[in-house]
Amino acid sequence: MPFATHRGQKIHYTVEGHGPVVVLQHGLFMDAASWRANGFVAALADRFTVVCVDSLGHGLSDKPGDATLYEQSQRAGDIVAVLDALGAEKAHLVGYSMGAWMAVGVAKHHPERLASLTVGGWDLVNGVPKGPAGPIRFDIFWGFSQQVAPTLVSWVTPDIVPAMQACFEALGDLSGAPEAVLGAGVPVLLWDGIADPYHGPSEAFAAANGLPFVSTAGDHLGAIITPASDVVGRLGEFFAES
Repeated sequence: MPFATHRGQKIHYTVEGHGPVVVLQHGLFMDAASWRANGFVAALADRFTVVCVDSLGHGLSDKPGDATLYEQSQRAGDIVAVLDALGAEKAHLVGYSMGAWMAVGVAKHHPERLASLTVGGWDLVNGVPKGPAGPIRFDIFWGFSQQVAPTLVSWVTPDIVPAMQACFEALGDLSGAPEAVLGAGVPVLLWDGIADPYHGPSEAFAAANGLPFVSTAGDHLGAIITPASDVVGRLGEFFAES
């Protein structure tokens, strides 16, 4: 069972397939195994070396409660540590939701390690949608998640909740995101489900900056849990052309 170590924390990852390296980074409450469950790994592994990373706080990776360990630069370093463990100079990096925020961090702090960048399920300009009273507090978000997606969060025991809070609150760091993505010097693709609140802002950002945009069926969770049949193929084409 492979692990990379970064700033004293163990980061678990899986590897399947052969070819250019593609790293898949999941969103909040999901894990590396999610990419296999939703069909991404099987669809890509015949052409690419598919690496799925358990984010800090998730899956088989360490789950510390120290909020400073969840800062964007630190999380981007976790992905780079996996590349180092694999001996991979560059990778096609796909991030979804929180994973997209992490992928933006790689563009910001380690652009030389990217072969391409796919930002899915994330508004890299505005971040998490705000409520009527402003930014959503974690306790509100956590309660809502338990109501609408109990299966997704069933693994989160009370001792892990501080790690989830640290993950969520770190997402407020949006500094330099557009500049990092546009200045990374690699092909960039944006992707969102049409019923996702992030869809409109992401599509507008793509259009304004001449970036390709993939619009698929589904809301924020549906677009990744039960992805449209053609989305993985379209991502594969993007990697092959990059």
